[in-house]
Amino acid sequence: MRIFNVADKVHKTKGIVLRATRYGETSLVIAILTELFGVQSYLVNGVRQASAKGSNKASYFQPGAILELVVYHNELKQLQRIKEYRWSHIYQQIFTDVPTHSIVLFMVELLTKCLKQPEENADLFNFAEDALLHLDSCNEQAKANYPLFFALHLPVFFGIPPRNATPGLLESASIYFDLREGSFALEMPSHTFFLEGEDARAVAELLNARHPDELSHIQLRPSIRHRLLLAMADYYPLHIQDFGILRTLPVLREIMR
Repeated sequence: MRIFNVADKVHKTKGIVLRATRYGETSLVIAILTELFGVQSYLVNGVRQASAKGSNKASYFQPGAILELVVYHNELKQLQRIKEYRWSHIYQQIFTDVPTHSIVLFMVELLTKCLKQPEENADLFNFAEDALLHLDSCNEQAKANYPLFFALHLPVFFGIPPRNATPGLLESASIYFDLREGSFALEMPSHTFFLEGEDARAVAELLNARHPDELSHIQLRPSIRHRLLLAMADYYPLHIQDFGILRTLPVLREIMR
């Protein structure tokens, strides 16, 4: 019989699975971005063994899954527990379509590397949930632009938003996007972390898109998208301490040709 501390209060919350790590023979430690508590780690026992009905409960904890949770929460603990869980949304293609799944893994890695403290951020959760739901139903043109849309709009929730270009800047013959400053300029920066010309204009176009539905109208050559993805691998370490390397990027670039 499992005994919980009186300080372990029960809460209902939505959660987006970020990472699952094996623990013992049948258990998992799950990192979840929750709506109520920010990123939290949960120990879930007995989910890696098939049930009598043949369903593996570990399938609930795939990266990107959106769950309805009943959790025990104690602010003094680093490892929480889940009382109940079920699907909040059943995806149509995210777990079955390889390119779409690769985009989700990229999005989840960005979230994981940016989330340093278990702080409540309902706006961030809503943005991530909305992005996953729209990705599951968007067309191929929007899907091709989706990783960049997510990578350029996510920094808003960590206080490092890229600042969009003014109409006057976009009308200029030469334009630069400074990755260090997160802003556009008419003069070439004195360092090497910048985009120029059509790449900088593509950043401005993606920043102007306020909703995933607008992505199907943005026409970018694959070569531009690839350069911008590499630029994001520079942008985030410049602004997020101990960000590290984006391990999903090589696979994403290969698939998103």
